[in-house]
Amino acid sequence: MAGSGVFHMLGKLLATQNDWGLALVRVTLGVVFFYHGAEKMLGWFGGAGFAATMRGFTTFMHIPTPLAALAIFAEFFGGIGLIVGLLSRIAAFGITVNMLVAIFTLNGAYGFSMNWTGRQKGEGYEFHLLVIAIALAIIAKGAGAWSIDRKLMPSSRN
Repeated sequence: MAGSGVFHMLGKLLATQNDWGLALVRVTLGVVFFYHGAEKMLGWFGGAGFAATMRGFTTFMHIPTPLAALAIFAEFFGGIGLIVGLLSRIAAFGITVNMLVAIFTLNGAYGFSMNWTGRQKGEGYEFHLLVIAIALAIIAKGAGAWSIDRKLMPSSRN
């Protein structure tokens, strides 16, 4: 019964408690990443849009095209997924990878602290660590209350 294995795996991916605290952090993280993803994908909120962001990632940051596109998609679609609670663990994983890459390729060189005072040449990675911690909590515990994941859980259909 290969199909039952798929349903078991899907059940584990969607499993979550009816926890409003998880929902709060999930939606908040989703809003933050939707905002940044929409800047990059659509040019909203003063962002550059997809073509210009891709050019910046590939030309100036030397990120390979497929990975640059994945980074934009992870922020935009991951943000939407987290807001509505759809495939939240996958969305949180994509955002975690984005933040780790940002730390090791860009922000790590500027140290821990954000550039609150304007005295640094760039932003540190403290924000990234907060995002990673929140995303890991979502990966571990699921989407929480008010999520599509919870509605799709086989046990919640009863």
